[in-house]
Amino acid sequence: MTKILGLSGALRKDSTNRKLLREAARVYGTAEYTEADLALPLYDGDLEAAEGIPASVQALVAQIAEADAVLISTPEYNGGIPGVLKNALDWISRSDVKPWQGKPVAIMAAAAGRAGGARAHHELRLSMAPFQARIVNGPEVLVAASYEQFDAEGRVTETYEDFLAPLMASLAEEVKRVAVEEAAAA
Repeated sequence: MTKILGLSGALRKDSTNRKLLREAARVYGTAEYTEADLALPLYDGDLEAAEGIPASVQALVAQIAEADAVLISTPEYNGGIPGVLKNALDWISRSDVKPWQGKPVAIMAAAAGRAGGARAHHELRLSMAPFQARIVNGPEVLVAASYEQFDAEGRVTETYEDFLAPLMASLAEEVKRVAVEEAAAA
């Protein structure tokens, strides 16, 4: 069974980005879905030098490494990705393990504004570039006025589900492609 890890750029339990991740996992189909905890200490080089990489960061790195695919959903804060998400990426970059390399990743955004987090989505794509992950290119899922796009059960509107379906199909194809490449290399 495919293992999917979700990373939300919003820490709130009921954030629309967490809802979007859960909906993406549902639309993906049969998979084991886990949501990562990004409540990490702020990156601090002195802390790293004195104590090494925190256990919470090591756990996150291991989750990414063990996942077959990763979903990342970000809100847009002041035109960019939130500090919690950037902080997690900074910590992950400090690990000797390179969990993102070759990892299938789908990125999306849910924001209150009418652009649906387009600037944060773009910034996230740029922030992921150094990791050499396999970012699925589209369609872009940018949920505008996100507070209006989910029902009481957390289901996304049909309009956005119609965007999620081909993105998750592309992610599934990338997961298969990686499996074939790894089998051929073994």
